[in-house]
Amino acid sequence: MIAKILSGGLLGIDAYLVEVEVDISLGLPVFSTVGLAEGAVKESKDRVKSAIKNSGYDFPSQKITVNLAPADIKKEGAAFDLPIALGILTASSTIKDNRLKDYLIVGELSLDGRIKPIHGGLSLAVAARAAQLKGILIPKDNAPETAVVKDIEVLSIEHLSQAVEFLNGINEITPTAVDRETIFYTHSSHQVDFSEVKGQEHAKRALEVAAAGGHNLMMVGPPGAGKTMLAKRIATILPAMSFEEALETTKIHSVMGLLETNQALVTQRPFRSPHHTISDAGLIGGGTIPKPGEISLAHNGVLFLDELPEFKKNALEVLRQPLEDGKVTISRAVTSLTFPARSMLVAAMNPCQCGFYSDTRHECTCSLPQIQRYRAKISGPLLDRIDIHVEVPPVRFHDLRTERQGDTSEVIKKRVEKARVLQHERFKGKKIYCNAQMSSRYIKKYCEIDQTSQSLLERAMEKLGLSARAYTRILKVSRTIADLEGEAHILPHHISEAIQYRSLDRALF
Repeated sequence: MIAKILSGGLLGIDAYLVEVEVDISLGLPVFSTVGLAEGAVKESKDRVKSAIKNSGYDFPSQKITVNLAPADIKKEGAAFDLPIALGILTASSTIKDNRLKDYLIVGELSLDGRIKPIHGGLSLAVAARAAQLKGILIPKDNAPETAVVKDIEVLSIEHLSQAVEFLNGINEITPTAVDRETIFYTHSSHQVDFSEVKGQEHAKRALEVAAAGGHNLMMVGPPGAGKTMLAKRIATILPAMSFEEALETTKIHSVMGLLETNQALVTQRPFRSPHHTISDAGLIGGGTIPKPGEISLAHNGVLFLDELPEFKKNALEVLRQPLEDGKVTISRAVTSLTFPARSMLVAAMNPCQCGFYSDTRHECTCSLPQIQRYRAKISGPLLDRIDIHVEVPPVRFHDLRTERQGDTSEVIKKRVEKARVLQHERFKGKKIYCNAQMSSRYIKKYCEIDQTSQSLLERAMEKLGLSARAYTRILKVSRTIADLEGEAHILPHHISEAIQYRSLDRALF
């Protein structure tokens, strides 16, 4: 007898339907799996056999053939354990097939029949809804994230026997329901705040401008100046995520298995800070079957690269295209996948190898060629894609001891959100969410400057030798500064401040 169970697999961050066909026929007891099954899928036969027996059901001593269709796509992971087990029980007449056609079924089996969580529950639910199925049978731990998808029944199961009894109509399962609005608007408080940063008013201002316009930012300063401390607080001043952004981000984290237990949505903007030993595949994604990298995990959030020159050069260079396009395409012989990568890059570096070139209290031991070699690790094209360069000087003792606190993250965030509202209105219906994403067409339309500003910018470009890309970056940052002030037009002092944020374009001496 042949049984057919609907299941699903993951391809990138999206899911596709997989038909699990199980045939039990006369012959020696052999269990074979076909359909481009990877290691974990082939090993499922041992888990499935033990789970069926330990759940109190008979395992057929006949020839069992399992086919995973479509057969031209590689299948990986243990999510096919449950549909294979249910297919065997259906083919051996233990389960009636009345309900099978209405549900997508996924889950990893323990040897005792318990069902363990899988990756990509949210993507699988979206695929089930697109296929107009009635519902999805999914492990209990995956139910909260899956229930975010509307118009589909999410049935959480904990044991193989529970799934069998439901499919036979013996016991019903109450669909899992979550209040999406309550989850989305219930934000846990941040553990850090901008008011904790002493001094560094210029750097704080630069971070506020970067957050308001979604600009990439580089901080340059000696060790202990507070670069990492500032970077960790950027997420606290970014605008709250929209529901669509939260779904996009949650899908990526769900596929990578990074959601916490019972977490339905990622409601805070992600902050990713990979170590400088990371490979280029770890940074942008890769693998035989491509998986998202750190830049995609930081989608709609912040990617922080500390000690930027210590990263491998090829790892940094592969960032250039994602930073420009907001997405990354991974091509392999088997397939080509595109992952979203619209993140805000925040980088930090020392001014030289010893770290004290700009520190008035410590003597720099580096020669000019050494400093030039150190800074040359960051290529010109990559620097051009970073809108704001800001110097972070050492904090003075007076600033450390002062009782006066600066603006809190909440106060700064309100100013940032006010500027973002202007940008949303400006780019309504254009699939642009902030000033940093403006193309040349929109820069020309929304970044017009008067004669005085043109002269100022012309002198700066000639003196600093700025590229055409740096020119557009200055205009974008100027537009953001004007938005923070509520100005409809870019004024000369906006241009002047934006030019100050190109410190790495200046000569060393």
